[in-house]
Amino acid sequence: MECKPLKNKLAFITGASRGIGRAIALKLADMGADVIINYYKNKEKAEEVVKLIEEKGSKGYTLQGDFGKKEDIDKAFNWIKEEFGYLDIFVSNAVASGREVVGGFAPFLRLKERGTKRIYDITVFGFIWSVQKAVPLMEGREGKIIAISSTGTKDYMPNYAIHGSAKSALEALVRYAAVEFGEKGINVNTVSGGPIDTEAIQLFPNYEEVKEGTIKLTPLGRMGLPEDIAGVVGFLCTDDAKWIQGQTIVVDGGLSLVRGR
Repeated sequence: MECKPLKNKLAFITGASRGIGRAIALKLADMGADVIINYYKNKEKAEEVVKLIEEKGSKGYTLQGDFGKKEDIDKAFNWIKEEFGYLDIFVSNAVASGREVVGGFAPFLRLKERGTKRIYDITVFGFIWSVQKAVPLMEGREGKIIAISSTGTKDYMPNYAIHGSAKSALEALVRYAAVEFGEKGINVNTVSGGPIDTEAIQLFPNYEEVKEGTIKLTPLGRMGLPEDIAGVVGFLCTDDAKWIQGQTIVVDGGLSLVRGR
């Protein structure tokens, strides 16, 4: 018998047209969920994901929005409310990338206001405004809220000061939200990935150095893949994970155990 533990569940994933978000969307669809794909600019990529979701027997929807802008966040969740009236799973995955954050991927003394602010707007404030809109849609449904972080919150990575500090704030927000929403039956957790081989990490000026070092040090001997993160997110969305609350689950192939050794 086919196992579909998320059948009749509705999931919303930000930044889901590619990379980790795409992998999470396909994983949740495999598990039976209908999935709303948020994208910022690339509608074609988002529609490709929806097609793959529908091939799995689930329903897929695209929803454009800049999750660094409160007005776009409000508009997106208002659409979900009007269209469905509920939400079961919210995955905060969107990250700032491209030319708009060039000044945010830099050594500390070369950080620029525009890139730095953009990273915080999406990672920190985007999470706050999104959760405020998601929780009322989850009332009485034992919802799941999952934030995607990285081990750059604890381990030094060149040119990662702003992303690392923003993700640290994100993890703290998850812990506070977990306490406040526990009485509503809503699980709130973080999945923290080690270096994952996506387009985002390829923006690093020292990408090849990061990749080589990760493969060399990681006990499992490779870079992380988006599917590695997606598998853990999928588990956290099931009833088997309902006793996990306010935790940051590290998915890095054991790299954090040996880094700096």
